[in-house]
Amino acid sequence: MTQERALDILKTGANVFLTGEPGAGKTYVINQYIAWLEAAKLNVAVTASTGIAATHIGGMTIHSWSGFGIRTHLTPMDLDFISSNEKLVKRIKNAHVLIIDEISMLDGRALDMVDQILRTVRQSNEAFGGMQTILVGDFFQLPPVTRQGEVMVYSFISQAWQRLKPLTCYLTDQYRQDDELLLSLLGSIRRNQIEEEHYTLLQEQTSIAYEHLEPTRLYTHNADVDAVNATKLGELPGMARTFRMQGTGRKPLIENLTKNCLSPAILTLKEDAMVMFTKNNFEAGYVNGTLGRVVAFEESLPVVETADGIRITVKPVSWEVVEEKKVLASIEQLPLRLAWAITVHKSQGMSLDAAEIDLSKAFVYGQGYVALSRVRTLDGLKVLGMHPNALQVDPRVVEQDKRFHADSDAAEEAFAAMEETDVSSMHERFVIAHGGAIPTGEVTARTPVARVQAISTFTATKILLQEKKSLQEIVRARSLTESTVWAHVEKLIDDSDITLTHIEHLIPEDGDWETAKEELFAALDTHGIERLKPLYEETGELYDYNLIRLARALYRLQ
Repeated sequence: MTQERALDILKTGANVFLTGEPGAGKTYVINQYIAWLEAAKLNVAVTASTGIAATHIGGMTIHSWSGFGIRTHLTPMDLDFISSNEKLVKRIKNAHVLIIDEISMLDGRALDMVDQILRTVRQSNEAFGGMQTILVGDFFQLPPVTRQGEVMVYSFISQAWQRLKPLTCYLTDQYRQDDELLLSLLGSIRRNQIEEEHYTLLQEQTSIAYEHLEPTRLYTHNADVDAVNATKLGELPGMARTFRMQGTGRKPLIENLTKNCLSPAILTLKEDAMVMFTKNNFEAGYVNGTLGRVVAFEESLPVVETADGIRITVKPVSWEVVEEKKVLASIEQLPLRLAWAITVHKSQGMSLDAAEIDLSKAFVYGQGYVALSRVRTLDGLKVLGMHPNALQVDPRVVEQDKRFHADSDAAEEAFAAMEETDVSSMHERFVIAHGGAIPTGEVTARTPVARVQAISTFTATKILLQEKKSLQEIVRARSLTESTVWAHVEKLIDDSDITLTHIEHLIPEDGDWETAKEELFAALDTHGIERLKPLYEETGELYDYNLIRLARALYRLQ
């Protein structure tokens, strides 16, 4: 199926599974559809199965968006708790379309939980609460990560998938690779038809044709990645600088945060070290997965130059455990890790000009396929090692893929038989049913980073609050009015993105504050938090609106 046909089908409001080989343009189609939805004034929730995948598409994890978090199943109490979260309920009810990227890495039980939450919150027994749901991915790539002893469940055999009954749009054009030999190899892997000649072909890949490129090494295990990075760092001249993670709060929570943080507890850097960013900061110009090189140190902080030539002075950031708007524990470290080598897992979604790949310890279906499909041509590939089973894919996926092809062909035939005016009418009915309007003129898709940047001005304000900047300092740094800064604060509270500790330093130190707080809190008890004017009038017009906003923020966070 072509990208244009898939986009036509998406615009009808049908539930869709969008798939295809790496480089077929799945992300391109989704970005085009998101741009069309935004132009039509419809709300789209952009999510993914993992944090790194979410940054690639400019969204958030489905775990966070839907509210099930780290749960492996939902109890009635869990559903009641999620359904009483005003912010989450508002987010789910306001969305017209849900997109879940990298669906291959989402366990079927997790997809069932999303379906259950949406049906409960939206008070509809239709699949996913009646919301158009787009599942994006390729099941030949990495499968869900499961805990030891757990049986992995592909999402296509989940109850939610059966209830959703998505149309399959199988993209067949190729935009990443233009090497026929490589494409043939990848196609053979997908059909589970690997022959001795394929292994021979890879064994002959012993050098990179591009002398000016330093290849990225891909390994299946973290231990190998760490060993390579340590060796490469040791070979660099110059002074090593060490950055140690700092933690506050309960010890078990700090240990859990440290274990799950992509930045190491002890990070050692030198000039010319290759690094990868481990957190999002769209304002500063990086996301989780951005690669760069340390080019200098300024005031003891590393300056990293990205592949785009952007220089970033990297400051420590925090990772937190928050419960009921209280920070129970936090850790602070530079959002960096060494990156001469990365795992195959973290490479999914990347396109590399040159890569050295070690598959000698491949242990999961899809690892070999993902690693080999990162490069554009065999000229950019060097194979360091190959396990006999490294190129195997799950036979269950091979069989299911045949069904996906057949389903896609059937959808293609059905839409090809329609008049163009009938398809356009379906687009219009879908948009109008949700209160939107068909876009006029050309719709331009923004990049994921640009799309998130449009709403990330709140993040910039949060960073200044974390740095304990005063209100006037934030006003000057952001070129905003005081009322706009307070609007940012309240949006961050709405999104549960800040806690009381972020704004306590804004409380006036004069003795009149306690009296003002008491009167304003009493007014809030009476009139609620929705409007400022009743609070202003209730307190005899003694306090300006910005002071009232401070009181309201504290009231909400207490």
